[in-house]
Amino acid sequence: MTSMKLTTLDITQIGLFTALTAIGAFISIPVGPVPITLQSLFVLLSGIILGSRKAMLSQVAYVLLGLFGLPIFAGFTGGLQTMLKPSFGFLLGFILAAYVAGKITEYEKASIRNITLAVFAATIVMYAVGLPYMYYVLNFILTKDFNIIQVLNMGMFMFIPGDTLKATMAVLVGKKLKERL
Repeated sequence: MTSMKLTTLDITQIGLFTALTAIGAFISIPVGPVPITLQSLFVLLSGIILGSRKAMLSQVAYVLLGLFGLPIFAGFTGGLQTMLKPSFGFLLGFILAAYVAGKITEYEKASIRNITLAVFAATIVMYAVGLPYMYYVLNFILTKDFNIIQVLNMGMFMFIPGDTLKATMAVLVGKKLKERL
């Protein structure tokens, strides 16, 4: 594995997207075990704009700062106990989603098609990590009795309209910013 040297600009960009993801968490509508936030918009934009490694680092920093106790997760929460919440898997999904969005967009021209593919793939990754974690926490840690359909309703189906809007915003804003940067 090659080491990655980070410049002052890199660290600033990583910190900016760490902060934007935190701000996205503060814009939160509680609707069950997983709140509606703007976090995923900034996760997607981090991948489009920063590329895979820096985007991933921005989300690793975000999750670690929250786990260390800074109240930067949705609902102004933070700390290790957050790992026991059904929504925590989505935070882990942010790390991989940022990487995937960045990987797809960093070597290609900033076309609407390419950025749309990156956003779609990254959104699937968020669900692919978040939903099994949610199922596990609800049924095995909190000892509830939710079937897969109930978990999909609580953790995905109700979010599709908002996620579609955020994905569209990420594609349009990401394309403009990527062209200028």
